[in-house]
Amino acid sequence: MNEQALKVSIGAIGVLIVGALLGYWFAQHRADSAQPAATSEQSGRKVLYWHDPMYPNTRFDKPGKSPFMNMQLVPVYADEQGSGAAVRVSPDVVQNLGIRLGKVERAAVQPRLTAVGSVAFDERLTEVVQARVEGYVTRLHVKAPLERVKRGQPLAEIVAPAWLEAEEEYLALIDARSERGQSIRDAARQRLVVLGIPEESIRNIETQRKTNAATTLVAPTDGIVSELAVREGAAFMPGATLFRLNGLKTVWVNAQVPESQVSLVPAGSVVSVHATAWPGATFKGRVLSALPDVDATTRTLPVRVEIENTDFKLAPGMFVSLALEGKAGEKQLVVPSEALIMTGERSVVIVARDSGGFDVANVQVGSQSGGKTVVLSGLEEGQQIVLSGQFLIDSEASLKSSVSRLSAEPMP
Repeated sequence: MNEQALKVSIGAIGVLIVGALLGYWFAQHRADSAQPAATSEQSGRKVLYWHDPMYPNTRFDKPGKSPFMNMQLVPVYADEQGSGAAVRVSPDVVQNLGIRLGKVERAAVQPRLTAVGSVAFDERLTEVVQARVEGYVTRLHVKAPLERVKRGQPLAEIVAPAWLEAEEEYLALIDARSERGQSIRDAARQRLVVLGIPEESIRNIETQRKTNAATTLVAPTDGIVSELAVREGAAFMPGATLFRLNGLKTVWVNAQVPESQVSLVPAGSVVSVHATAWPGATFKGRVLSALPDVDATTRTLPVRVEIENTDFKLAPGMFVSLALEGKAGEKQLVVPSEALIMTGERSVVIVARDSGGFDVANVQVGSQSGGKTVVLSGLEEGQQIVLSGQFLIDSEASLKSSVSRLSAEPMP
């Protein structure tokens, strides 16, 4: 019997302990659940529903613990509806978060961007020495490609039977005195020009009163012999290219610019160029045009830049870096670029209210330069905006729980 009584006593004690624990838990739960209700009653604000900030789409009609995260449900008040993503932050929290403010200003933005490119010949300075008749080369004065030549410098001596025949005909008419004879003489001279005989050779016939079997071809411009298509003793046919000369007084740089930034560098924009081959040297140039050839992979367009190369330091194939400066336009609304929150789907700026608190403003942005971004819509001049800490405010506004988590005083 004593043993049986002992078992009964132990069982009774266990029941009492379990009952005490359940009573304590129930009282604590009631106290926690009553707290949000008390808050709403003390504030005198009407509660529409409660929700879990981590699951804001699920609504509850009573306060309590969240079945999802085991945290207190947060009330949503009637005066918060229709106010947008408004956030109230106490001064202490503002200081702790390091929130800095800036202003929406109106200024003229001068677009700037950097790019890389390669040097190429300025095709406008290209000259071709071509044969309009058949013949052969008796002597080459320039025997290797990429040699630098000056205007009027001998390139080669050639013999062309058609040239010699036309020269003899002109020589026979050069002393004509009659009106008819002078007309025929002028036609004979024009024939020499059409056949491609150099002007210097024609003047030699007029001054020396004799022809030469071989004609000397000279460089029509200063530049580089980029193509040498003949050799001594080689024959050529009509239309064959004998020499190709490219000038170097100016060169082109073809830079790849993202298509979204092409509008920032219109034709005529000033460009500063730096080449790794010439440390410390700066070359000046200007944008000629953006070429209509979009790269489908990189989504870039080639922008052609003309560079002054009077010292012939830049050579085709060199890599250079470019700093492009567009023309400053009219004054527009601008904000510091650090104030923008860009998610890919939207661009927002946190606006500070005069009475305290913050609003999330959706904005449409334009060009960016020098740490400033143009705002096309969504803001007004003079508004105070958040420069740092805005990600925390935007997060709170998105979850609709900023009042309970950040505020030291209720939303007015």
